Amino acid sequence: MVFTAAQIASLINAKIEGNASAGVHSFSKIEEAKEGQLAFLANPKYEDYLYTTEASIVIVNESLELKKKVKGTLLRVADAYSAFASLLAKYQELAVQQLVGIQQPSYIDPSATIGENVYIGAFAYIGENVKIGNGVKLYPNTFIGNNVSIGEGTVVYPSVTIYHQCKIGKNVTIHAGTVIGGDGFGFAPQADGSFKKVPQIGNVEIEDNVEIGANATIDRATIGSTIIRSGAKLDNLIQVAHNVEVGNNTVIAAQAGVSGSTKIGANVMIGGQAGIVGHITIADGARINAQSGVSKSIKQPRAAVTGSPAHDYTSALRSQAITRKLPELEKRIKELENLIKQLVSEKV
Repeated sequence: MVFTAAQIASLINAKIEGNASAGVHSFSKIEEAKEGQLAFLANPKYEDYLYTTEASIVIVNESLELKKKVKGTLLRVADAYSAFASLLAKYQELAVQQLVGIQQPSYIDPSATIGENVYIGAFAYIGENVKIGNGVKLYPNTFIGNNVSIGEGTVVYPSVTIYHQCKIGKNVTIHAGTVIGGDGFGFAPQADGSFKKVPQIGNVEIEDNVEIGANATIDRATIGSTIIRSGAKLDNLIQVAHNVEVGNNTVIAAQAGVSGSTKIGANVMIGGQAGIVGHITIADGARINAQSGVSKSIKQPRAAVTGSPAHDYTSALRSQAITRKLPELEKRIKELENLIKQLVSEKV
């Protein structure tokens, strides 16, 4: 399917600079784009490619001042990166909307309620009293346990497992291989040195507009709910333990882990491979650097921490700067020691 610059401009509220009839059929990076493709320029370090690209249409910031003539048509917007992301989302939405119907073989319990325009891929399993909203897409090999509810517009990719009693909101995206609602890690130590399993009878609640990456695990609560608040974005390979609460619009990068009963505020940013101990709180807007080990609560909103154990980010940078100067400082100390010895000997 071919889209013109004029059609695309109407979708992203762009100003057209060039041929409004120019058409594209696919996307590409600006440095590799060919005729008939659309690209975008947001990072100034790639600006040189703007003057050599073969792309028929390029989305750029409205503030960009051209240094040379451009071959293709420009679509000027306030934020090229966000506009391109919106365009990709619309493109993906069109592709997903085409998936409708129930493929066979699949199992759907007679007590389940299925909405309109739903897609259920082959080998899916849908248990008792499941409620699936309008426009939900369940890709092949998904498992939906008893009494699960899934809100309208949600997309569940292949081989996702959603255990019993869990609640999934509207317009949620869950990528392949993720497990929602597996047992939390709860074991009571016994006098003989063994461990007795603590039954995990809670659930997981995922609110609207959440995205969860591939092969993530979100454990069910011991009692109550593990909660992922609306707008949160979780990367691939993330572990969220029982009774954790992740706040609105919080983002967590790959391979991070959050231990049980920790409460993470809204708009928090957590870097890759960060680890957070259990039973603490993270204030709204906190920034946790990659590979940090957070062992105590972060009480100050918008605080930035790094290291293991994690501490103030600015202080850590100062410490690192001093550490790099240690060889020079050692040399200066030895010089001072030698000078003192010399002065003492001369006095004697």
